[in-house]
Amino acid sequence: MTMAATKPNATGAPGYSETLPCVKESAGIARRLVRAALETWKLEALIEVSELVVSELASNSIMHSGSPHMRVAVDRTGDDRVRVAVSDKSRQAPATSHASDEDESGRGLLLVEAFAERWDTDYRLWGKVIWAEMVAPPAPCAGGSNE
Repeated sequence: MTMAATKPNATGAPGYSETLPCVKESAGIARRLVRAALETWKLEALIEVSELVVSELASNSIMHSGSPHMRVAVDRTGDDRVRVAVSDKSRQAPATSHASDEDESGRGLLLVEAFAERWDTDYRLWGKVIWAEMVAPPAPCAGGSNE
C-alpha cells in the first residue's frame, strides 16, 4: 500500500510525496503524483517536462538502487519553479551511460540534464536523493506583438 502525503514548504504551497515500491509500475504513479501537484498549483506548462524527469529518476531507482522502496516528492520552490525528487536506500552514485543509437535505454540522466534547469544528488547516511528543478517558461506578453 502506498501513502500519499502533503507538507508545507517555504513557498506556502504544500509539497506532495509518496512512498512507492521499486517496481516498473511505480514510474506511472510518480508521473500521476507530479501531474496532480502541478495541476493543483496551476503550473500546467511544467507538467510534460516534469513527468518525463520524474519518470526517468524513478526508473533509475527501480533499475539500479536495489532498494525495495523509493520516495517520490514534488515541491513548489518558487512561483514558477518545481523540484521533483526520488530518494532510495542506495548510496551508489547515478551515472550517465553512453548508450548507442540502437539501445532502448541508458539515456535517463541525459534527458534529466537536458530538460531540468539543474539537478543533483544529495547523499544521506541512509541512501541518496536525486532531485531536479524545472522552471516554467515566461508567459507570453499580453496584447500580442510589439510592432
